[in-house]
Amino acid sequence: MSGSGPITCTYYIESDGDPEPAAATLAGEQSSGTFIRVPTETSRIRDRHAARVTRIEDLGDRVPSLPSRLTADRVRAAEITVEFPLENVSTDIATLLTTVAGNLFELAHLYGCRLRSLTLPPEFIAAHPGPAFGVPGTRRLLDRQEGPLIGTIVKPNVGLSPGEYRRVVRGLALAGLDLIKDDELMTNPDYLPLADRVRIATEEITAAEQVTGHHVMYAFNISGNLTDLRRRHDLVVAAGGDCVMLNLPAMGLPALEWLRSFAEVPIHGHRAGLAASMRHPALGVDFTAWQQLARLAGADHIHASGLGGKFYETDEQVSANIRSLIEPLGDTIAPLPTLSSGQTVHTPSPTYRAIGSLDLLMLAGGGVAAHPAGPAAGVRSLRQAWEAAVAGQDVTAAGKRLHADGDTALSDALTHFTPAG
Repeated sequence: MSGSGPITCTYYIESDGDPEPAAATLAGEQSSGTFIRVPTETSRIRDRHAARVTRIEDLGDRVPSLPSRLTADRVRAAEITVEFPLENVSTDIATLLTTVAGNLFELAHLYGCRLRSLTLPPEFIAAHPGPAFGVPGTRRLLDRQEGPLIGTIVKPNVGLSPGEYRRVVRGLALAGLDLIKDDELMTNPDYLPLADRVRIATEEITAAEQVTGHHVMYAFNISGNLTDLRRRHDLVVAAGGDCVMLNLPAMGLPALEWLRSFAEVPIHGHRAGLAASMRHPALGVDFTAWQQLARLAGADHIHASGLGGKFYETDEQVSANIRSLIEPLGDTIAPLPTLSSGQTVHTPSPTYRAIGSLDLLMLAGGGVAAHPAGPAAGVRSLRQAWEAAVAGQDVTAAGKRLHADGDTALSDALTHFTPAG
């Protein structure tokens, strides 16, 4: 791969003094160099394997963002672009992450370091199959070719007995949803093992389909011991389940890649824990960079947070997350952007204005289960809010019109749920 294009990364950094030597140290540390020149780092090795800083934009002085054993009252911020030879990495995702998002975060002279963007060469992208189902495959399995998909999470997250769980799933399966999922906290506890959940949920979904005429997908959380991952996947498929879920930060992208190699159903990619490496603007990896690797590793659905939600990201950041999932990535099919974190009838309008796409999965836990008239009214109110958003109608006015016609689902939801402040 010596003739292949480089891996191009843009970083935000803070350094004590001129950013140029700091950028050079970062590039050296993550390729052919180390903290001191060694005799075996020959010109041949540097020419072929050294990372190169191709751009430095000085952003001025500021207070240090991160602690260090070194001390500085003021630092210089900069945005830099570094090119890493593909030959150093080949096409391995774990090696790529170690290269572009590894020890560089620990360098003492950097008081801020964040991977803001990642551009992968075509050879790297082509080496990975990407999602097997994504948007088109998920829509095909659900036989719902138009409109946003509406999903929910089994609540309470944990603690339900088998009988309680059956009653919850039954109510949700009859509510007109497209997808039900396990919470990320629910894996394989003794009081409600995965095998029991798979049996109960598939029974209730099959029974509900005879009533509603509509199939509901269930994302069973199979996160856990890696050596048992395939058995858990096979357990779901053998029972007729049609989706599995993986906590991607906890399990790791190589685990996702391995699951993708044998998965027979869509993989619902949860991002629980990702904010630990993403939340601080001067540290970690931006979602728009990370999601490329999650897509290449095979996630069919990827959580992007949600506008007006309960998490920390601004609506602008969430919009950028969603748009990054929609953007083409080589020949891979698009994953299904998944919205979560406090989604209610107040969020479809701003979401549609910002994104302009209905290839979305809106997960509303409380937004469905906490509707005063029950889950079915909760689902109906969300679909009505989306219809108003697409038509460019004010959602409150839409609720009043429906109320006048005898359908109070949307107006009740608008009153019950508080819009984002």
